[in-house]
Amino acid sequence: MRGLRHRLLRWGPADRAPIVLLHGFMDSSETWQFVVDELPSDWSFVAFDWRGFGGTDRAAEGYWFPDYFADLEALLERLVPHTGARLVGHSMGGNIATLYAGIRPERIEWLVNLEGIGLPCTQPGQAPGRYAQWLDALARGPRAGRYVSVERFAETLRAKHPRWTPERARFIAQAWTRPRADGDGVELAADPRHRLPNPVLYRHEEAEACWRAVRAPVLLLMGEQSAFRPHFEERGGEGGWKRHLGDLRFAWVAGAGHMMHIDQPAAVAAHIERFAKEPPDDQGRTHR
Repeated sequence: MRGLRHRLLRWGPADRAPIVLLHGFMDSSETWQFVVDELPSDWSFVAFDWRGFGGTDRAAEGYWFPDYFADLEALLERLVPHTGARLVGHSMGGNIATLYAGIRPERIEWLVNLEGIGLPCTQPGQAPGRYAQWLDALARGPRAGRYVSVERFAETLRAKHPRWTPERARFIAQAWTRPRADGDGVELAADPRHRLPNPVLYRHEEAEACWRAVRAPVLLLMGEQSAFRPHFEERGGEGGWKRHLGDLRFAWVAGAGHMMHIDQPAAVAAHIERFAKEPPDDQGRTHR
């Protein structure tokens, strides 16, 4: 797809239009497993790894954020060419989904955004320093995250995410790593070039313009204990988002941090199911 081999995972009946699950930065498609397990078994889902993450090919020329929109559009043309798409995105995946819903408003039936709330605002005066930071990082070169074993990485994950069970941490550690070419332990499957600083500053006004163009119903979920909560509240919280999205539902996920789909998958699934089953609104749109 667009010159790269993308890995897709599918759950549920193959003859139904799937809900498309979009993972976050440095994540991979497998981590949706816990949410899928809590949703109706007769629903259909597809998750795919973004370029340079998980099992999808790395891009030889590097990474440019708008390519994610083009990759998503190519995927939707294959999966749901004649119907409105239903998207669930976490973090980077939620950002991409919400921006795309404003870029192609006619293509989206509904979407669920798990903490894809944009990046901190920047000022033009930061540009020289950002370009210098990028050049310095290029000179040093990217370094892959390296671990002695999957088990040791799982211990690291549990220390950072104490809500995760040992079994869940082991599953994630396996999903996020691959054996090193020299046989000495494992390394993160994600292309280390993703960690290079973006030389282009984030333009919040452009993101807001895309959000205002969204016509589909949106459910925004935030983890009550998320490290991104201060950023969310600084931008006006729920009220700030309602100024941009005309048909917004909002909920906090109790007992969850930023990785809510792993911290509290049953709660996240319950929110998604209620939202998807809401009756049509006054314009006749259905969320199913």
